[in-house]
Amino acid sequence: MRGRLINPFEVELAQLDTSAMDLDPDGSAGPLTSGYDDDFREPVVLLRDEVADDTTGIALRKETFIRVPCQIEPQSWEQLRQLLGGSSPNAAVRIVFHFRDLERLCFIDSDTGEALIRNNDRLCSIFGCDGELLQEVRNPPGLFATQVRPNFGIGRSRNLLIATFEEREQGTLQAVAR
Repeated sequence: MRGRLINPFEVELAQLDTSAMDLDPDGSAGPLTSGYDDDFREPVVLLRDEVADDTTGIALRKETFIRVPCQIEPQSWEQLRQLLGGSSPNAAVRIVFHFRDLERLCFIDSDTGEALIRNNDRLCSIFGCDGELLQEVRNPPGLFATQVRPNFGIGRSRNLLIATFEEREQGTLQAVAR
């Protein structure tokens, strides 16, 4: 017996596609050769223009969208409602996935057995069991997976994957040499 989700929803996640980000992001002979920073394990952000005081940038995020059954912790649901209203004092949302669903949807790495829901995945939308859109998460600022960990419980087996989604910077800022 592996248990089940008690109050199921479905979420749409945007997974970071690092292989699609391997190309030269600025298209020049500059120092950047990839849109993904292997040291920080996140997308590179390019400056919008060459003005030195411009600190805004363009995230070079390439994403693949997936939908997964889940359960949203009750405390997190209230924080999501506040976030929609523009108030985000502590916008951390905890979402629980069942390994049975991840296995059924082939979201388990066949070589390592690890879940394919990972840090830097972005929470896009929450749907009811009937497919009705309940809430869309604005991006930016977005909510990104900052902690993903398996949980061992009923039946002495790994049955739940607990993911925490929080607001965060969307990449590392890189100046582009022209």
